[in-house]
Amino acid sequence: MMRCAPRLLSLCLGLGFAAAALADDMNTSLNPAEFDRTTSPCQNLFQFVNANWLKAHPIPPDRTSWGAFVMLDERSLNAQHEIAEHAAKTENPPGSIAQKVGDFYASGMDEAAIEQAGYDPIKDDLKRIDGLATPEEIANFLRDYAAQGLSFVFDFAAQADFHDSRRMIAYASQDGLGLPERDYYFKTDETSKKIRAAYVEHIARSLELVGVKKADAGKQARAVMALETKLADASLPIVALRDPNNQYHFVDMAAADKTTPHFSWEKFFASQNVVGEKGFSLSQPKFFAAMDRLLVETPAEQWRAYLRFHLVNAAEPYLSKAFVDEQFDFYSRTLRGQQEQRPRWKRVLGTLDRELGMALGELYVAQNFPPEAKTRAQELVGNLRVALKARIEKLDWMSEATKQQALAKWDTFLPKIGYPDKWRDWSGLAISRDSYFGNVRAARKFNHAWRMGKIGKPVDRTEWEMTPQTVNAYYNPLQNEIVFPAAILQPPFFDAKADDALNYGGIGAVIGHEMTHGYDDEGSQFDAQGNFKNWWTKEDREKFDARTDKLVKQFDAYVAIDDLHVKGKQTLGENIADLGGLNVAYDALQRALAQHPAEAQQRIDGYTEEQRFFLNFARVWANQFRPQELKLRLNTDVHAPAQFRAIAAPSNMPAFAQAFGCKAGDPMVRAGETQVTIW
Repeated sequence: MMRCAPRLLSLCLGLGFAAAALADDMNTSLNPAEFDRTTSPCQNLFQFVNANWLKAHPIPPDRTSWGAFVMLDERSLNAQHEIAEHAAKTENPPGSIAQKVGDFYASGMDEAAIEQAGYDPIKDDLKRIDGLATPEEIANFLRDYAAQGLSFVFDFAAQADFHDSRRMIAYASQDGLGLPERDYYFKTDETSKKIRAAYVEHIARSLELVGVKKADAGKQARAVMALETKLADASLPIVALRDPNNQYHFVDMAAADKTTPHFSWEKFFASQNVVGEKGFSLSQPKFFAAMDRLLVETPAEQWRAYLRFHLVNAAEPYLSKAFVDEQFDFYSRTLRGQQEQRPRWKRVLGTLDRELGMALGELYVAQNFPPEAKTRAQELVGNLRVALKARIEKLDWMSEATKQQALAKWDTFLPKIGYPDKWRDWSGLAISRDSYFGNVRAARKFNHAWRMGKIGKPVDRTEWEMTPQTVNAYYNPLQNEIVFPAAILQPPFFDAKADDALNYGGIGAVIGHEMTHGYDDEGSQFDAQGNFKNWWTKEDREKFDARTDKLVKQFDAYVAIDDLHVKGKQTLGENIADLGGLNVAYDALQRALAQHPAEAQQRIDGYTEEQRFFLNFARVWANQFRPQELKLRLNTDVHAPAQFRAIAAPSNMPAFAQAFGCKAGDPMVRAGETQVTIW
C-alpha cells in the first residue's frame, strides 16, 4: 500500500493492503441480490450496498483489511507475479529490464541461500556501529548510510521548491521513529502502554538475533526507546505536518549549520554527491535542533544501540526466517492484527515494486493496459474538468477575484493517465541472483543517487510518483497534476462496457476527488503554477474555513470503534476531496445523460442512473478492517475509514436524497446548518 505521507505533500485516494484471493463479483456490475434489505439507502448507504457482501467475504488470515481496493490490488499483484515468474525463468539479455526484474525476483525466492546467509549481509555494518565513539563519528555514519539510501534519524529527499515549483531542491524532514507516529510515545491509555512494551521487547529480540546477549539486549532496547522518545518529543504530529508551513523552511547552509552546529550540512550534501546548492528546506527546525543536542548529550553507547537496532529493523525483511518472523510479529501481528504472513512471492513482489517499480511497470503496461482504456479515461477526465469549471463559476460564496484565480488553477491541471510517456533508464544498476539483500541494497543506493541527481535541476513533469500497477491515484499540488495509474482503471471503478452511472460513480468520483485536492485545505494554498502562494482574499478564505470547519465536525462525530472517533482535522483534505469530487462527478453524469436521453430514462435492475451512480460510489468503499488495523489508521491515516467515506459525501447532497426519496430526518440527509457544501 502506498500512503500519502503529509510531508511528501502528494494527496492520494487511499486504500487497503493487497489481498489474498480475488472474488469474481468484483469484476462485474452491481448485483442487487447482495443488497441488505434490512436497511435502506436513506438509513445507511454503506450498509445497504456492502453489508451482505462483507459478511460473505471475511478478512483472510494473512490480511488486516479486505474489500474492493484490496481485491483490485490482488488482481494487479497476480499480473505482476506472472511477469516476474516469466522473467525469472527466461534467458534475458544482460542489462535488460526483464533481466533485472527476473534476477531480483529469483534472488528473493531463493530461500535456501537467504537462510544460509543468516545475518552475514549486515555484519560489517554492525562492526562499524560497534566502533562509533564520538558525535563526529556518528554524524559521519549518518552521512555515509544516507548516501546508500538508508536514512537514520531524518529523511532527505528531492522535491520541487515550494516557492519556485520549476526547480528541484533538497528537503530534510523529521523521521527516525520505530513506532507509527509520535503520539504513540506519549499516550497513557492501556493499549498504548502495551504497544510500547511490546515494541521494547521487539527491539530486544531483534538485537538478540544479531548476537547481543539477552540481558544486554534488554538494556539496549530501553535505551533505544528513551532516545526515540526524545526524538518524538521534538517531532510534529500528523495534523501539524499537513500544514505546508511546517513542510517547508528554506535556509542557506550557514543558517542550517547554526541550527545543527555539530552536524555539518555542507559535508552532508557533499557525501550525497550534491554540489553547488546554496540552501535547502530544513523543514522542521525544532526537530533538527533537538537532533543536534542529542548528538552531543546522548552517550555514544546509546546511539550505538539505536543505530544497531534500526539497521537490523531495516534489514529484517530481506534476511533469514527468524528475522522476518520477528518483524512480522510486532509490526503486523501486534500493531495490525494480521494472523498469518503473506506468501513469500507476494512479499518479494512488494519489495520488487518498491525498489524497481517503474521497471516492473513498463512490463506490466505492455501486457495489461489496452490503448482504448486510456482513451476512454481521457474522455472522462475531460468531462469532469468541464463539470468542475462550471461549479467554480457558479459558487455563490466566493468573490470574483478569488474565483478567477481558482479558474486559472483549473486551466493548468495536468492529467496523467495509465503510465508515463517516458520510461525511466535503469542502466547502471547491476542486479544478479547472488544475493537478495545485495540486490535490495544496490537498488536503494541506485535510486537514492538518482533522486539526488535531481537537486538543482528543472522539474521533469513527465515523471510519476506512482507505478502503473498501483491501485490508487494522486494529486501533486507542486505540479498541479492529477495522476491515475493503469491498475485503478478497472471494475468497480471503471468498465468500458458499463453504463455511465457506474463509471461516473466509480472512476468519475476518483477523478473529481483528485481534482478537488487542488482546492482542499492544503492544495488550495498553492497557485496555478504550483507555488506556495496565497491567491485568496481574506474574506473568501474565512468563508472557506467556516465551511470546512463544518466538515471537521461531521467527521469528528463518527465513532469508528469502541469510543474512538474519526479525526476530522487529520482527515480534512481527503474529506473535502470526497465531497467535491462526488458533486463534480454527479454533474458530469448529468451532462452525459443529457447527451443520451434514452439512457437517462433507463432502469437497470430496477434502479435509475442516478441511483446506480450513488450505489457504485458506495460499492467502491466496500472494505472492512481488523480492530487493531482500524485503530492504527485512526491514529496515522489522513483518510477516514471506508464506511464513513461511503456515507459522508452523499449525505450532504440533495441529489442523493432526491434519487432515493429520502426525507428530512433520515440519517443520510443532512440539512440546514449541518449540511456541508464547499466546491
